[in-house]
Amino acid sequence: MRSFSLCALAAVFALTGCHSAVIDATLSNRTAEPLSLVEVDYPSASFGTQSLAPGRDFHYRFKVLGNGPATILWTDAAHQDHKSSGLDLHEGEEGKLTILFNPNAAPTWDLLLPGNTHVSGVLPEASSSPK
Repeated sequence: MRSFSLCALAAVFALTGCHSAVIDATLSNRTAEPLSLVEVDYPSASFGTQSLAPGRDFHYRFKVLGNGPATILWTDAAHQDHKSSGLDLHEGEEGKLTILFNPNAAPTWDLLLPGNTHVSGVLPEASSSPK
């Protein structure tokens, strides 16, 4: 009987488990050219990928600690650096973030939070600087 109680208790812990609020991010390159050195800076940390081929996606999960704007940095196929500030992220948020690189346009992003709260738009005009 005791082993049954322990198994039942273990099953309850396994099913309820700990939950950590994270953002599931997807970076999508819908341009005809490869992107390189793609970096997303957000409050307290950053993530990125060395390269993102045309038509490909990069997935990453992160936890927001602190509050503040996200920034996207990348290098295009002509070796020109770009930087664009985006939406504010807040500690404890969870949901899905999609950043879409479009041909001949500034990146757009879409943030879907629980309860179908939707924040989306075109990031402000991207700045670029030659290497």
